[in-house]
Amino acid sequence: MDELWGHLTATQDPPAAWVGLVAALAALLIVGLRITWPLSRGLITIAHEGGHALAALLTRRKLQGIRLHSDTSGVTLTRGRPNGPGMVLTALAGYIAPSLLGLAAAWLVADGRITLLFWAILLFLFCMLLLIRNLYGGLILLVTGGAVFALATYLPDNGQQFAAHLAVWFLLFGGVRPIVELQRKRRRRQAPDSDADQLARLTFLPGGFYVFFFLLVSTASVAAGGWLMILPALGVPSR
Repeated sequence: MDELWGHLTATQDPPAAWVGLVAALAALLIVGLRITWPLSRGLITIAHEGGHALAALLTRRKLQGIRLHSDTSGVTLTRGRPNGPGMVLTALAGYIAPSLLGLAAAWLVADGRITLLFWAILLFLFCMLLLIRNLYGGLILLVTGGAVFALATYLPDNGQQFAAHLAVWFLLFGGVRPIVELQRKRRRRQAPDSDADQLARLTFLPGGFYVFFFLLVSTASVAAGGWLMILPALGVPSR
């Protein structure tokens, strides 16, 4: 166990500054381009639904399962009081989960704990797999987990560092775009049952307030993640 823990918590030296900058640019293109975003958006949905599920467990709601769909949508089914703090926190967690996971991953990358990051992602995917209730969701989690395992096992250190930076920036940038898309749909009255509108019905605040809150958390996470990862690569201590 000591050897395993030592392997998981081993640190790598920070890569050259260009590695993080190229990874950030690549992630921005993946999220920003119309060709790549529909293909990669499902990964953000995994984090989104995982956020709902984690909040439900922490607030002691009964978690019935998670479904991930081929159109990159998803749903987390819970049972309990239809209102109250538990339901509010569960609905609140989805849109901010990718950004907060990206921020936590940025902290690990900045500390050089690339191996720990990959295995934490694998643990997250495995826990979600236990909760999946449809075939497509199970397949996409297995494929994603297999890809992460291959990266953690077979890539050299330099490749792992680039992959880790790319994953972090993808979570950070990918956490912002769905919120912008949500507000566009709300303006067209195409998302009457969105998380923001459910929260509006659960509380006294309007749905627009929750969209603003989601966007505030996601943009702050991008800024904090950049502060954590880019400054050390440039030789400036982040803490």
